[in-house]
Amino acid sequence: AAGMAAPTMEERKACWGARDEFWQCLDRHGDDAAKCEKLRRAFESRCPQQWVKHFDKRRDFLKYKKKLETEGYHPPEAAGKS
Repeated sequence: AAGMAAPTMEERKACWGARDEFWQCLDRHGDDAAKCEKLRRAFESRCPQQWVKHFDKRRDFLKYKKKLETEGYHPPEAAGKS
């Protein structure tokens, strides 16, 4: 993947496309990453490393937010468990 150079529009599109496919796969398989390994590798190879980290965090955040919206807020029973 590109170093710290800003990705071109084409590269950004390739990255976002790979991310979307990977995320859709996760959605279909209940976040079973093993079923989406090929798409994960494509995502990692098309996106700068920093972006991959950012998108992983973003997905966790979005999942958490959705959970709150559907189930309401429950204080974590096992604090410190990630």
